[in-house]
Amino acid sequence: MKKGMKKLVAVFMIMALTVAAFSACGGETDEEGTTVKIGIIQLMEHPSLNTIRESIVEGLAEDGYTDGENITIDYQNGQNDMSVMKSIVQKFVANECDVIIAIATPAAQAALSETEEIPIIFAAVTDPVDAGLVDSLEAPGANVTGTSDEVSAEMIMDLAKQITPEFKTIGALYSSGEDNSASVIAGLKEYAAENDLEVVESAVTNTSEVKQAAQYLADKVDVVYSPIDNTVASAMASATDVFNSAGVPFYVSADSMVQDGGLATYGIDYTVLGKETAHMVTEVIEGGNPAAMPVKKMSDMSIYVNTDTAKALNIEIPADILESATVFTSAE
Repeated sequence: MKKGMKKLVAVFMIMALTVAAFSACGGETDEEGTTVKIGIIQLMEHPSLNTIRESIVEGLAEDGYTDGENITIDYQNGQNDMSVMKSIVQKFVANECDVIIAIATPAAQAALSETEEIPIIFAAVTDPVDAGLVDSLEAPGANVTGTSDEVSAEMIMDLAKQITPEFKTIGALYSSGEDNSASVIAGLKEYAAENDLEVVESAVTNTSEVKQAAQYLADKVDVVYSPIDNTVASAMASATDVFNSAGVPFYVSADSMVQDGGLATYGIDYTVLGKETAHMVTEVIEGGNPAAMPVKKMSDMSIYVNTDTAKALNIEIPADILESATVFTSAE
């Protein structure tokens, strides 16, 4: 091969490698043109969050958008680290993703901090207004909208009254670094004030502090409540060991937290939430404007009960609750 030809080939190879490097987020071209590039950032690996992500992919397929065909999905785990998540989103932006899906509040906040242009559809953000993601639920106002997993503390405490009616003090176990938890705990305090109950708080900053925080509460309260808190959810084994040993009922806010040993909750179906999120992504792909797409709150609620935990606490779950509940055992 002549020297000039070798240089030309080298130039083309470099160009090809450059294109490949910038095709993350999965973008590739076919005979019909460029596929839609979707970046998914998830706060961390956790059963509830994984269910949401898997249901989003299923929902998109149901809407006619299949990964590897007319869309390409780049999934990234944020490792519960804001600096990692910001770096992930920066790569999504550099790679010109068409849509970013952010699972959990910190992931959505990281996404918004890096782009005000690429549509961001969040999933499982408890209070998107308080988290600074949208102007209002009805009119988000910018490039962000999505689905909320808000379940009020009042609903769960009313369930607690049916199962363990004599409590007077409520322990609040939550992460001080999660905006979604702070807003729900504020609601818990309002509920307590209206019902002549006392709230004792024990906040953590990471999973390693959960056991000590649980021990602090165990001999001070009648029941304990945790919101949909990713930090606590990741350390359920530590918390439930403490509370079960102390004979303290632990009410939580997500089905996976009940499956991991919490006594009971009144919560949403994350499969449904994931598919609703997918439908919103589809709407954006087909030309929808996030600024004008109201945040969707889930209306389908279910009771979840862990019968192994109830047995360990010597608590008899009322028959009418069991009849309508999804029952877990800790071994599941």
